[in-house]
Amino acid sequence: MAQIIITAIGSAGDVHPLLGVGRTLATRGHRVVFCTHPPFEAAVQREGFVFVPIGRAEDYAAALANPALWHPRTSFKTLWALIAPVLQPHYEALDALRGPDTVLVGTLWAFSARLLQERHGTPYVSVQVSPSTLLSAHAPPAHKRLTIPRGLPLPLKAALMTLIERGVLDAVCGPHLNALRAGLALPPATRILGRWLHSTDGVLCLFPDWFAAPQPDWPAQLRQSGFPLFNDLDDGQPDAELEAFLAAGEPPVVFTAGSTLVDSAHYARAVLHALRATGARGLLLGAEAAPNDAQRGRDMPRQRLLQRRYVPMRALLPRCRALVHHGGIGTASLAFEAGIPQLVTPFAHDQFDNAQRVADAGCGVRLDAPIKDAALAHALARVLHDSRIATRCAQVRAKLAASRDGCADAASFIERFIPTVTPNAAHAQPPRTVTA
Repeated sequence: MAQIIITAIGSAGDVHPLLGVGRTLATRGHRVVFCTHPPFEAAVQREGFVFVPIGRAEDYAAALANPALWHPRTSFKTLWALIAPVLQPHYEALDALRGPDTVLVGTLWAFSARLLQERHGTPYVSVQVSPSTLLSAHAPPAHKRLTIPRGLPLPLKAALMTLIERGVLDAVCGPHLNALRAGLALPPATRILGRWLHSTDGVLCLFPDWFAAPQPDWPAQLRQSGFPLFNDLDDGQPDAELEAFLAAGEPPVVFTAGSTLVDSAHYARAVLHALRATGARGLLLGAEAAPNDAQRGRDMPRQRLLQRRYVPMRALLPRCRALVHHGGIGTASLAFEAGIPQLVTPFAHDQFDNAQRVADAGCGVRLDAPIKDAALAHALARVLHDSRIATRCAQVRAKLAASRDGCADAASFIERFIPTVTPNAAHAQPPRTVTA
């Protein structure tokens, strides 16, 4: 058995899948240490993992509440401003925890784990939660501002991809990362997101090949495990009103913007308009501003629309008619599993690429923000009534039901990199209590 140190940096869509993988590893007898943002501490501790915080809760909350994080033009720089200050303290925390039986596992922004691999040779599995961060010239990721047309000749696409990496991405990440590298006696890194961040041991992709086919310029040491269908973060308390709502009529359409910062009042108005136009029932998740009775009007009684802050999606979606969401990969995968159509409204980050892949899979429609009433209603009507989408959703649901469990497959891949050590050596350096 080994010590598995997991670093999950980002939103719930980055953290929850790794909780599922960690749970599987723990059931196999491994000691799991989970490093993530303070707001996820309770979820980590419910799994029985050792929790190591990354950064401060107030900094994380401020970043999520910053409109610049959700604007395509400023999102990357804003996210890096949250990550850069914690790289060195997190590196030091990992260094204090590592032992001869340690395997590091980290999501896209786990730069500190990658540095530890370089500096000390600690086995490391880098994780790609969504395919957009595998910066392929053969299949460039979709983005609102920087999408490279796939029909261009390959040499031109490769040149444009290199230009984006060096001129845009490295320009943001390079100065701070390379200053830290210099202090560790490591040479400067280039093509940081496209090449350097990938582990030289193994790269784990938490999505199947039918969702994103492997490309010739992806890392060679790669495993596509399939979706880690994990969404069990529930307090276990019954919700009688929700149960009554679900039983009171036809299955509802679920609306959620996830962690994305949106104008909740505007979003709620657009939801009301779409429900009126289609005659559907709705369940609105996560919005701060609930429609009041005046906004609902006589044609929108509470039997037609219910609001909740959070509901575990995996249990909810099989009882629903469709899902309107922001394009988080975890949310999309749970809709695939439930076999329901998706209307994806991406705002920033990997959401545009995920949305396009949902549409390419034939399981829904992409509708880029900002959300407008008429466009949302029109797109919702299409996903509710298009028989081709319904047929494809059923096919994908069957495919997932017949596939191997994504968490189990991911755990098996991680176990390949467990060092062979003697029992005494495995406990020669016991983990210490650290913070990042």
